[in-house]
Amino acid sequence: MSETDGRRTAHRAMIVIGLVLATLLSLALLWITRRVLGWLVLAAFFATALKPLVDRLERRLVRRRALATLLVFVATFTVFTALAAVIVVPLLDEITHAVDRAPTLLAQAREGQGPVGAVLDRLNLSRYVATHSGQIDQYADQLRRPALDLLRGAAETVIAMISVTVLAYLMVLEAPRLIRCTLDLVGPGPGERLRRVGRAVSRTVTGYLTGNLLISVICGGLTFVVLVLMGVPFAAVIALLVAIADLIPLVGATLGALIAAGAGFVHSPTAGIVVLVFFVVYQQVENHLLQPVIMSRAVRLNPLTVLVSVFLAADLAGVLGALLAIPAAGIVQILLREFAPARPWLRSGRTGKPVGRSGRTGKPASGPVGDDSAATGGHLG
Repeated sequence: MSETDGRRTAHRAMIVIGLVLATLLSLALLWITRRVLGWLVLAAFFATALKPLVDRLERRLVRRRALATLLVFVATFTVFTALAAVIVVPLLDEITHAVDRAPTLLAQAREGQGPVGAVLDRLNLSRYVATHSGQIDQYADQLRRPALDLLRGAAETVIAMISVTVLAYLMVLEAPRLIRCTLDLVGPGPGERLRRVGRAVSRTVTGYLTGNLLISVICGGLTFVVLVLMGVPFAAVIALLVAIADLIPLVGATLGALIAAGAGFVHSPTAGIVVLVFFVVYQQVENHLLQPVIMSRAVRLNPLTVLVSVFLAADLAGVLGALLAIPAAGIVQILLREFAPARPWLRSGRTGKPVGRSGRTGKPASGPVGDDSAATGGHLG
């Protein structure tokens, strides 16, 4: 091998090594900053969802964007604060109080007294408690540590919520300026395409929120009916808590089922069994019928795509991935339709016409990516 070939080989090897090291460094940075990146993704999600409201308020009522943004975020914050005051704060207080009283309640349960003793007598578990009293006392002492972890997790959640809110507020406030600067950089031709993509992304996120809220309202309403029919106390509060938990795709109904079924069993074994059976049936209906059908119409995704996206994202990123899977899949579909060359499988589900670039001229087609922006009021610029 000549000296020139050896230098070329060494040069290529150095380039490959540099690319590998740069990739590893980038992955390491992403892993280190994963919490902040998660905040940014959530902030961008909420900013995209709230931007149409701010734009509409700015055009029709308030002429100053700063004031319109402030009003929308204050209203949103008020709603979430009211929900937290009604549900989360009393729930945390009750959990902490129950953990502190656990040894006393268990002592009363061994004697068949107190609320726990009454439930154990009803379920014929008093003999088991008397036989395994030592192990139960040990478990009761260990409950204090998870309670402290719960309070610590609640504090971290509050910090994350404040950070996401501030980031989303600044994103919405500075959105027109950022969009204008971006369009000036890319020029009028690509700028119009970016506007079209931005409108479609805004419509997708808004449709996802609308569909998710509709499913949660259905779940909360049916839960309220079942709890009232079984005579479970605090049916409205429990149903509201179940509706909030159901905002999480796939696993939300399970979390709500644990809460509602637990309240049902405390009331009576029959009520607990009925509530549990209801949620087993409802979860299958929601996961395989309501969520794919409603989300496919709201986000304009194939039901199978919705289901597979949620499964994969939940496995990769947990609850956050499940929450963002459907809008992310919708955004990917928008980008494919707009920027990918025309293919037989890239067709509009309703018209059957190709979307994206036209096969001969290469110009962007005025398909569903940009024509439906008036449906939600979302716009860029």
